[in-house]
Amino acid sequence: MKKIFFLLVATFAIAISCSKEKPKEIDTPNKGEITIETDESFKSVIEALTERYMALNPDTKINVVIKKEDFGLLDLLDRKARVVVMSRELSVKEKEAYDKKIDLPWLPGKFAADAVLFVVPKDSPLESISMDEISNELSSDKKRLIFDGTNSSNLNFIAQKFKKNPGDLKFSIINGNENVAEQLKNYPDKIGVISYNTISRPFGEEATKLRNELKVLKVVKDNKAYEVSSENLKDMTYPFTRVLYFLSNEAYYGLGNGFIRFSCQQLGQIVVEKEGLQPYNIFRREVQMR
Repeated sequence: MKKIFFLLVATFAIAISCSKEKPKEIDTPNKGEITIETDESFKSVIEALTERYMALNPDTKINVVIKKEDFGLLDLLDRKARVVVMSRELSVKEKEAYDKKIDLPWLPGKFAADAVLFVVPKDSPLESISMDEISNELSSDKKRLIFDGTNSSNLNFIAQKFKKNPGDLKFSIINGNENVAEQLKNYPDKIGVISYNTISRPFGEEATKLRNELKVLKVVKDNKAYEVSSENLKDMTYPFTRVLYFLSNEAYYGLGNGFIRFSCQQLGQIVVEKEGLQPYNIFRREVQMR
């Protein structure tokens, strides 16, 4: 009987130990796997940053998922993504949700200056568009402005700039920044609204092709015309300059925070510069982001 009793106890102990899940291994800045979500507008720079980071840290894997900006924020709050890329200010309710669900200090990782562009086909007679004209187009039934979809970073930023609700704006849709740029030639009376990062990579094959097909309109504000340039991004005089930043729900120094730190420091900022965007931190004495 004693042998049977001890055998049962041993069997039970083994069963209990086997049923316990192994503790999940916590990732570190140089080992592990995470998911980052970004709007398609910033796909190029985020892919360049993650590729460089993984090359320097071979034991890491960063999955880049392309998702509309609003949905990316929701996934961050629901912990479906470790890091998301944002380009607009969060609303009071969104910040309250972040404070409640994430319960971490508000520390956006600012890493680049991008911009929203208004573009037309190369042979268009248009050369510029004023702030008033843009505002009027956003309420016109003609829907001349083409965005890359609802809930996107471009639409959100423009709506916030004009202090309007995105749902109240009138516009046409072609899904995807590159699709807007590529198909614009089929709509000569329309104006495309895309991110600068879509065409900013100096030696990128697709970016070069799109730059050759498009004309970027100057934006007129207070009787002065502004074009997208390094100087105008540095001092934010181009009216639709925007700061790109990371948000994370990572409560320790793991792969997410390691990647953010890399992106905001010298090596990452060099990658940002090679993408044709304005690095946020590399020129501390020159860049004045508001």
